[in-house]
Amino acid sequence: MTHIFRSAKSGINWASQELEAYNITVQHQAAQKFFGSEPTQLPQIDPKFVTGTVDSKRLSDTSFRLLLYLSLASCANTGQKSALHDFSCEILRLVGFEERGTLLRSHYGIPLVIGGETRLARTNICLIHPIIPILLVLQEDTFRFGSRDPEAQVIAGAIAAFQFNNRAHLHPRLNDFDSMTIPCITMRGTHPVFYKVPVTKALSSAVMHAAYPHKTTIVTKCRVPPLSEWSCEGMEVPAFRRVALQYYQAFKGMVKGLWQQYLV
Repeated sequence: MTHIFRSAKSGINWASQELEAYNITVQHQAAQKFFGSEPTQLPQIDPKFVTGTVDSKRLSDTSFRLLLYLSLASCANTGQKSALHDFSCEILRLVGFEERGTLLRSHYGIPLVIGGETRLARTNICLIHPIIPILLVLQEDTFRFGSRDPEAQVIAGAIAAFQFNNRAHLHPRLNDFDSMTIPCITMRGTHPVFYKVPVTKALSSAVMHAAYPHKTTIVTKCRVPPLSEWSCEGMEVPAFRRVALQYYQAFKGMVKGLWQQYLV
């Protein structure tokens, strides 16, 4: 809406009002449509991590360590926000997002040009690459600690990533990108939500000049289904953990296809 006031806000201060101000809508998609196929494959990991708890017998050192991270993240209180962050990093490594040529970075601030000024989109985790600097953005929903809107924050991070990638890509044959789909994740406790954020030059320019883009940007998301209608558990529950890991595996396959468009 053209009459909405737009100020130069950092990414951490984005909320639903900023999405409305820049004509961005978020739509839920079923897993098959979002990923391109039904997520049924597990990562190649120790089966005891999928089904076990820290009290399970005969755990490998790696599985015990991961389950301990998960246990700490699932019951973190106000002074332990880092527990959720540690677990988020470990899961991305476990599934295979960090491989030769990519690196997970924590508390990564991406410059965001907004309203003629430069602010920061302070992401919790980014996956970086030497050619296309920002490949993935993750934002944690620390709702138990009075956090703001992680969905709006991660979208701000995606827009900042697009701006930064166009300024900082290091491939001599690459021109500026007209558009990029930035894969994103929010962690609601230990419950992941997956996003595809399409960012165009038109949207980026609108944010840079605090203007209303007439074309709607449609962000799609896919949430791991809860075990029941009233369930709010996350990956601390083994049955939910299995499904979540299948979604992570499907997400990794999907985003690698996206990256191949840019990593020529």
